[in-house]
Amino acid sequence: MAVGIFDSGLGGLTVLDAVSKRLPDVPFVYFGDNSHAPYGVRDADDIYRLTTAAVERLWAAGCDLVILACNTASAAALRRMQESRVPRDKRVLGVFVPLIEALTERQWGDNSPPREVAVKHVALFATPATVSSRAFQRELAFRAIGVDVEAQACGGLVDAIEEGDMILAEALVRSHVDALKRKLPHPEAAILGCTHYPLMDEVFQDALGPEVSVYSQANLVAASLADYLTRHPSMIGPGTESGFLTTGDPARVSRNATQFLKRQIVFTKA
Repeated sequence: MAVGIFDSGLGGLTVLDAVSKRLPDVPFVYFGDNSHAPYGVRDADDIYRLTTAAVERLWAAGCDLVILACNTASAAALRRMQESRVPRDKRVLGVFVPLIEALTERQWGDNSPPREVAVKHVALFATPATVSSRAFQRELAFRAIGVDVEAQACGGLVDAIEEGDMILAEALVRSHVDALKRKLPHPEAAILGCTHYPLMDEVFQDALGPEVSVYSQANLVAASLADYLTRHPSMIGPGTESGFLTTGDPARVSRNATQFLKRQIVFTKA
């Protein structure tokens, strides 16, 4: 049994890289649903169907704990899965929780009433599906009041990153930041609400300006997972085998992933 990490494409590799460095003795199995990526333009039912199929494949691989390293899946499928599809001996966790913990400076287990927090104006950059779900705003409202969240759907950005077209990706980031600033001229914080976006965090920071705090997910998720496994060590299991699975063409995905992480990555067919 390893810990499973799922994403629709390559973006979750930023999370895998961070958690592997934080937890070098834990085996991880990564599943990329590359043949159906990107999820951000699909409807909620389609995302739920694809996400549950991927999670069940990771369960079959011995991963009792699965991290949805995909904001779109976390937004559109996680709550529904947890309510109806997750067996008692399995766990499926999303990536919103660590972001909200960091933004509100309170632990997720703190169930006291929502309160005012220091940050009042937040920019959320995410896929169209994540934006339309309003899942981030809903979860944030359980913990904080008085926070203005302005969301910007970053169409085309995931595709550009997946294809390795960083020139187009940078142009899209700057265009989306300009569009966001027309709606929210002076954000105090920015959430990069897609696991692909950390690869562009320097561009986001430059476009937003040094006065804006940019929250990227990979390291926050790694710290949260380390804390979770400290409290639930049985979810790691006795396995020692790590691996990479894809629904796409393994050779092509391996080439792109190797370029993505700047180290050799070899995927096999899921």
